[in-house]
Formats: sequence, C-alpha cells, structure tokens
Amino acid sequence: MGTLIPMRAVQFTEYGAPAVLRMVTREKPTPRDDQVLIRIRATTVTSAECGMRRGEPAWGRPIIGLRRPRPRYRTLGNELAGDIEAVGAAVRRFRPGDQVFGFAGFNPGANADYLCLPESASIEIKPANLSYEDSAAAVDGATTALYFLRGRADVQPGQRVLVIGAAGSIGTYAVQLAKRFGAHVTGVCSTRNVELVRSLGADEVVDYTREDFTTAGATYDVIFDTVGKSSFRRCRPALTRTGLYLPTTGLANAFLMAATSFTRGPQVRTGMSVRKNDALVFIRGLLEADELRVVVDRRYPLERIAEAHEYVDTGRKVGNVVITMDQG
Repeated sequence: MGTLIPMRAVQFTEYGAPAVLRMVTREKPTPRDDQVLIRIRATTVTSAECGMRRGEPAWGRPIIGLRRPRPRYRTLGNELAGDIEAVGAAVRRFRPGDQVFGFAGFNPGANADYLCLPESASIEIKPANLSYEDSAAAVDGATTALYFLRGRADVQPGQRVLVIGAAGSIGTYAVQLAKRFGAHVTGVCSTRNVELVRSLGADEVVDYTREDFTTAGATYDVIFDTVGKSSFRRCRPALTRTGLYLPTTGLANAFLMAATSFTRGPQVRTGMSVRKNDALVFIRGLLEADELRVVVDRRYPLERIAEAHEYVDTGRKVGNVVITMDQG
C-alpha cells in the first residue's frame, strides 16, 4: 500500500459569510484512465462563486444543495492554471509537464493544490507569454463574453454595443472583444473606472453614478448586462427595433427569451456555454498576440482566500481577483 500524500484545499460545509471557508488537508487525488491530474498554480474568486458560498441565488440550491452544499461543491474554484502532473492510461490530449489553463465547470475544486479533471474538460495549453495568474484570470470572463457577443448576438462591424459592468471580469473582456468585432462600444461603469474602460477601447463611457443610459436618447443594437444590474424592461427603450438584450444571469430571462422570440421588436438572448475548449483556443490566440488585456485587481495566497471573498462581496472588484498557490 502506497504512502498517502496530503494536499491543501479550502472547503465550506454550510452557507454563509466568508468565515465559513476552512483550510483542510486531504489526500492527493489519483487520475482515472480518462483524467488528468493538474497541479494548480493559480485560480480566481468570482462573484458567482461568492454567490454559491452564500447559497444564492435560491433557484440554484436544488443543484448545489438545499440546506448545505453537496460534497462535490464544497471546494470552489472554477478558473485554473497549472501543470499536468499525471495522466490516465487513456489520455491522449495531454502529457505530464504541459502547462494548461481552463474551466472546471460542473467539477469545481481549483481552490486546492491538485485537481483531477476529464481529458475532455474545458482545459487547453495556456498562453506561452502569460503567467499562471493572468492565464487563470483569462478563462471564464473572456469565454463568457465571447459566447454572448459572437455566439448569441453575432456582433457585426458598425453595430452599437453597450456593456453594463464594463469594469468587471466579463465586462473588461466584452469591451475589448466587441471592439475587435468592429462595433461602436459604450461601457457603463462607476466614476473610478471610467479611464480604465476607455483604455480598453470603449468609444464612449457612461458613468452610471451621473447618467442613466436608458433615458439619454441613444439606442443600441446590443445591450450586454454582464453583472445582472438591469432588466429587459428597463433597457428596452434603449434598444433598436431589432436590438438584443443579453443577460448573463436570472431565471426569468430564460422565459423572456422564449416569449420575445415570437414577437417583433427587441429580443432577449441568454444561455450559457458549458464546453469552452474552442473558445479557449481563440482567446489564447488573442492573448499570445497581445491583442487582449487581462485586468487583475488583487492577488491573494490560498491561505487568505476568505479575504478575497470579502473583497469580491463588496461589489467593487475591478476585472479579476486571483488566488496564488505559492507552491515551490
């Protein structure tokens, strides 16, 4: 019988404030035949994960656990970058030593030293010119923005695109990608982030503390709400006759998508891509060509992940919050 090798992991067994997060020691996993073992070098803390920690939104509890998180969700961490340390006998895409970045999806657990994922998971070779930290921060926000702007809206040159939450993780990538697709881009953010959003390529920036874009008279072909701070009803007057409202969150928006698809006028388009492999390849190409900027707000070691959650809970995160594993 071999010697058990311990590893660090952060877990929570009840919903609540960041204080529910606990550092524990677990056995290092062994990959199955179709899996790879990744030594995590960096991960992130996202607003969505903070919601999971709180047990929010309520409609998500049947999935992650009604009264407490189910075992598979007790260690968070969806975005990751690290090294392939071992591969199962049937694995062909990767080999030990490969540096990868990716998205754990329905198999979270990157808030740990090691994680096993299927070879088919949303993981790819990481950008050669980026650190592990920046690579981890270039996964979910960038691929989500790509999915909505290209996959759901098919943004075309000359269209007018407005991005709500332009200084956030999804928003900072959405501004850059919409601009790359040839759109005239307007970013919505707070006063302190106006210059950042402008530096990302926005043609116009609306400071929501001083101006309401829905009453300013301008109309847009696409309104992309990356932070769930608006509604179709509120944004509809600012959409063109064939305009699209793209929300990333909200169960009600799924019903609105179905309802508006049978009517003439502005429509709601939502949804979420689970498989991100093709998107990661596309994003990696932009990053390696220095055509996409990664915005990192703060970096914390794994031991201080509760502090990272506290900061993300304030709602003042700009871009991404990264967790470093500090391994030798």
